[in-house]
Amino acid sequence: MPLRKPVKNELNKDKIATMKKDTEACLEKVVRDISKTSATKQIVLGVSSGCVTGFLATRIGKVVAIAVGGGIIILQIANDQGYININWDKVNRKVDKVVDKVEEQLTGEGPSWMDKAERYVDRKIDKTEEVIKNKQAKVKHWYSSFMGDSGCQVKELHVFLASFLAGVAIGVAVS
Repeated sequence: MPLRKPVKNELNKDKIATMKKDTEACLEKVVRDISKTSATKQIVLGVSSGCVTGFLATRIGKVVAIAVGGGIIILQIANDQGYININWDKVNRKVDKVVDKVEEQLTGEGPSWMDKAERYVDRKIDKTEEVIKNKQAKVKHWYSSFMGDSGCQVKELHVFLASFLAGVAIGVAVS
């Protein structure tokens, strides 16, 4: 009977398990070594490692926040300009499923029919509000062009972009 060639996923699982064991052993050794030192050394090591961890966490957190926020802004701009069309109903259905699973895992029971009905009504109200805003924008545009006032008008997206950039500047200045 020929030997079966190991699948790539099995090799990866073996590597991950080995790395996990090595990491745990290393951490246990470090903790044992630190616990044998004097209180002064423990305080110095604790403070210094905490400062480094905090510094790196804020730096990495800022990079992640900028990347995620920038990605959302780029997607919104592309959607606003008509380059892409986001099916928000499908996105919302997927988010609802994930929220239901998380809620079930945390509380032990799924969402009630009242929670689902509330979400449904909220979505319908949001959709109605969007339609009304679009109609209102068309009327404003028609009225402005009729009155001869075709100046640059601020849109909700411009306010969001300006506030996001101001927030990024403040966040960078604070750290």
